[in-house]
Amino acid sequence: MSKLPASTLTICGLDELTLHSARGVTHVVSILDPDHQEPEAFSSYERHHRTVMRFHDAITPGPGVVLPTVDDVKTVLAFGERLARDEARAGHVLVHCHAGISRSAAVMAILLAQHNARDEDDIFDLVVSLRPKAWPNSSLIAMADDLLARDGRLNRALGRHYKRQLVAFPFVEQFMRDNGRAREVDMAT
Repeated sequence: MSKLPASTLTICGLDELTLHSARGVTHVVSILDPDHQEPEAFSSYERHHRTVMRFHDAITPGPGVVLPTVDDVKTVLAFGERLARDEARAGHVLVHCHAGISRSAAVMAILLAQHNARDEDDIFDLVVSLRPKAWPNSSLIAMADDLLARDGRLNRALGRHYKRQLVAFPFVEQFMRDNGRAREVDMAT
């Protein structure tokens, strides 16, 4: 599979979608909460392929929480396969979730791991270059690590990424602990 060039990749949140409508976006992964309405911003985009997934940005079960599943990761990988088939027409890949920090960062990391046979730490470095506050959802990464036969390397690199992010953004630790993501903070090595 061909590499995804960083110059044609975008990670963003819902409130930024209108900023990218004129960038020649050809492929979109939309990650929305299960009950969230369709974003109107896509009506201003030119023709593009869009895959929509619906689950919460969570890593532990709770009342009313829809967690990402292995089928969601398989959907991401199928999207990546479509990118490979559409290579001649693929101009710009945009992945968004609500804030553009966790679910979308994880999906972009998965696509990079699928397309770029590179070191796992390099994958997260590229994600940070696209989205400096990236904190990829660990559940999605763990499932992708298995499906892509990365033998735990993607998970370990994610822990190192979390450590770097905690140094850069120390306030994130308490926020993550307060919001059911302590396990990710504890992954920081």
